[in-house]
Amino acid sequence: MIGFGLRLAVAGGREALTRLALIAAAVAVGSGLLLTTLAGVNAVNAQLTRSASVYPSASTGGDVDPLWWSTREDYFHGKQIIRIDVAASGHSAPTPLGIPATPGPGEYYVSPALRELLAAQPADQLDDRYPGRDLGTVGPAALTSPDTLLVIMGGTQDEVAGLPLARQVTSVGDTPAIPETTVNLILGVIAGGLLFPVLIFIGTATRLSAARREQRFAAMRLVGATPKQISMVAAVEATAAAVAGTALGFVLFYALRGPMAGIPFTGMPFFPSDMSLGVLDVLLVALGVPAGAAVAAQVSLRRVRISPLGVTRRVTPRAPRAYRLIPILFGVAVLFFAIGYRPETSDGQTAVFLPGLLLIMAGLVLAGPWLTMVGARVMARYAGRPATLIAARRLADNPKAGFRAISGIMVALFVTSVAVGVITTIVANRGPAPIGSTEAGTVSMDFGREAPSVPDALFSELRSTSGVRFAATVRENPDRLSASEPGLIACTDLPSAYGRCADGAGVAEVAMGFIPFRESASPTRVWQTASVPLGDLQRLPVLSIVVGTDGSAAAVERSRTVLEAAFPTFRVAPNVPGDFESGFANTLRGWEQLANVIIIASLALAGCSLAVSVIGGLTERRRPFSLLRLSGAPVQVLRRVVALESAVPMLAVAAVAIGMGLLAAHLFLRAQMDYTLIVPEPRFYVIVVVGLATCLGVIASTLPLLERITGPETARSE
Repeated sequence: MIGFGLRLAVAGGREALTRLALIAAAVAVGSGLLLTTLAGVNAVNAQLTRSASVYPSASTGGDVDPLWWSTREDYFHGKQIIRIDVAASGHSAPTPLGIPATPGPGEYYVSPALRELLAAQPADQLDDRYPGRDLGTVGPAALTSPDTLLVIMGGTQDEVAGLPLARQVTSVGDTPAIPETTVNLILGVIAGGLLFPVLIFIGTATRLSAARREQRFAAMRLVGATPKQISMVAAVEATAAAVAGTALGFVLFYALRGPMAGIPFTGMPFFPSDMSLGVLDVLLVALGVPAGAAVAAQVSLRRVRISPLGVTRRVTPRAPRAYRLIPILFGVAVLFFAIGYRPETSDGQTAVFLPGLLLIMAGLVLAGPWLTMVGARVMARYAGRPATLIAARRLADNPKAGFRAISGIMVALFVTSVAVGVITTIVANRGPAPIGSTEAGTVSMDFGREAPSVPDALFSELRSTSGVRFAATVRENPDRLSASEPGLIACTDLPSAYGRCADGAGVAEVAMGFIPFRESASPTRVWQTASVPLGDLQRLPVLSIVVGTDGSAAAVERSRTVLEAAFPTFRVAPNVPGDFESGFANTLRGWEQLANVIIIASLALAGCSLAVSVIGGLTERRRPFSLLRLSGAPVQVLRRVVALESAVPMLAVAAVAIGMGLLAAHLFLRAQMDYTLIVPEPRFYVIVVVGLATCLGVIASTLPLLERITGPETARSE
């Protein structure tokens, strides 16, 4: 039967070959996306492993001389710079990864990205932070990403031992990475969001000319073929196309691996070599995808196995019922419930939020046919033209078929709307300070309990720096545990842009950088009066130094460089509000970019599915359309019928999916972070509109086929 199935698959003329080509194309896209997702998981794990090597655990013992090691973070224009200070205690001390030898005092290595940055910026903004002799470039073995900004500085043993978090290590590069299950989970969800439209495409392509093939298989049943033999023939046809498509998917993956690695899905790009495939990954795709296509083919032709006469006994399907809305309503209720009751643990929160989102997503797919039917009936009630009435009646007659080809759009748009809504809101609330704001021009260096002695020359240098408006010292509040703010400042030294003291006060309690955590600078803020007399203020330890600039990037970085040069051994580098969260915000922007990729890919696949569905529907309805033309219906009317049958459900589904996605995002944000949803940026809607317009264009491209296949000869021949 395998050989017979192959002959039937390729001996059916142009129609059979077209069907095989479409199935192969669908499988190629699906397998390519699956390979990319699996490779992405491997790349994330590779990034985490190299990131762990930057923060090695202390280790001693053996015959190896220890290596002193200290890792700190710095920032430049919101980008994190990792600084590693090392000092070898003997000739057998291990060498850091990525460099040929441990640098000595006054020597350093830099990553390629940092080298480009140093060459492009004035010395007083960045290069002066790293005095010494440049020995060369750090290799990829020590870099989390091609964009990693890393400097490995050499020093004496006493210098490095006195740095923050200094430790002795006898081996490097073997620190185990913490499994990032969240990232892998997100990538898995993304894979599902992408593969669902692909499966719809495969199923739609498999059903191309389904009526004609069902009649052929029914005839085979009538002459004695068993259901098992029919299933084998259908499976062979789909498997042959799936094998070819899977092979093409591998070709697409390796051809596009380099460009895909450059997309910062996790906030930073991958090395192309990181996006590798294991043996299990290859076997999963090479064997699993053709098997899945074979199952899809058998499911799509299941009516033939029931009865050979069932093919000709076609009746109107039962109308969907309103109970299909129950999962959506239940999912929304779960998210509403989470606003008033939020579990304390992350596992408990996952147990509440994830089922709610999954219920809404599954409910949209389940309720899709009912929504299509309701929309079709409304369209029929207010129809003013024959084309609108015919299209509405056909959709209402079989809403499941009308929704099937666009169900992938609903899932993809819902998932991406939730992701974009959540990411946009979190970045707005927790990302870097807005450009041009007061806080964006405020540089502070926090010393904590490590109060230094501040030379007077430092303030003279800061105030003479171009772009600096003021430089002030914040003293430690002796009652910081019970006070509203940890710092103290004389009211005469408090800049007006950050608030004012209460009337008659001499000393105020202020935040370390004049800006409370996750708040904005406000000139109307009234700081609480401190109980410390003004005369005792100068005797208190220094808590922080705050520098106000004109907000320009050059002034901010000059101030930061001056402070780092004055205090080179402190753990916390000078920072601008939002610096510490800039990496988190960049990661979220990477996921937002990936969400946009999902929208584009899913809409492209949906357009292909719609094209195949329209072509299949035209092929199966050649005779009814031919009779309509013979009865006087213009071709333009028939074209409008076909366009409305496809376009109206697609646009309605898109609106419902985006609306439900933004509602779910708002409920999640209110329950989890007490944030109010911030509407996504216009580019999100531009992507959606352009994608939907492209789908409409794909539908329009199939309409010229209508005139060619519905001529009078079609009615005569049948």
